Amino acid sequence: MRKAEWIYFAVAMLVVGGCTPWVKATDAGSTVTVATFEQVKACANLGKVTVTVLDKVAFIPRSEEQVSGELENMAKNSAAEMSGDTIVAVSKVTDGEQAFNVYRCGK
Repeated sequence: MRKAEWIYFAVAMLVVGGCTPWVKATDAGSTVTVATFEQVKACANLGKVTVTVLDKVAFIPRSEEQVSGELENMAKNSAAEMSGDTIVAVSKVTDGEQAFNVYRCGK
C-alpha cells in the first residue's frame, strides 16, 4: 500500500472505531442502577469514583452520548467492585471525566 492509502485507511478506522462503544458494562456492572440524590436518601454511601475515557481520537471529538455512556458503564463496573448497586452522578462530563457516588440500596 502506498503512503496515501495507509493514511486513508487509518482515518477510516478511526471514524468507524469512534462509532462503537469501547467500554461495556460487566455482568455485575449491568445490575447497577443509575439514580438521583432523591432516590438514594435511605441508601448507604460507599464512596466516590471518578472515571475517565477518551473524549477525542486523533483530535477528532467523540460524541457526547458515547462518552457519557462509557463513563456510566465504567462507574457501574466500579460500583459493582465496591459491592454497590446504585450510582449517582456528582459532576458533569468534563474532558472525558466524571465523578459518581456509589451506594448500596439493597434492591
